[in-house]
Amino acid sequence: VQLVESGGGLVQPGGSLRLSCAASGFTFSRYTMTWYRQAPGKERELVAGISGAGDSTNYADSVKGRFTISRDNAKSTVYLQMNSLKPEDTAVYYCNWRVYWGQGTQVSVSS
Repeated sequence: VQLVESGGGLVQPGGSLRLSCAASGFTFSRYTMTWYRQAPGKERELVAGISGAGDSTNYADSVKGRFTISRDNAKSTVYLQMNSLKPEDTAVYYCNWRVYWGQGTQVSVSS
């Protein structure tokens, strides 16, 4: 199993980023995928999840209305569109499936 995130970077408050996670080594379309994040000095927290078919999603209260999770099963890729970013969104963002984690991608929101 391999999960490879990309798309992080430095953005100003109010800006947008789209994270991608390319998955391999399992039947991607069958499974829920999730995004987590971990800010400095804080525990890792669930950001969003999406069902295998993409017809059900859930979000942390802190990102509802600003972030959108989606997936492309033909590409075995899950996305996290992040809009209206705030400094408190600064964290390393991780893609997750069961016990497997990606290497993480840094998102920094600062003026």
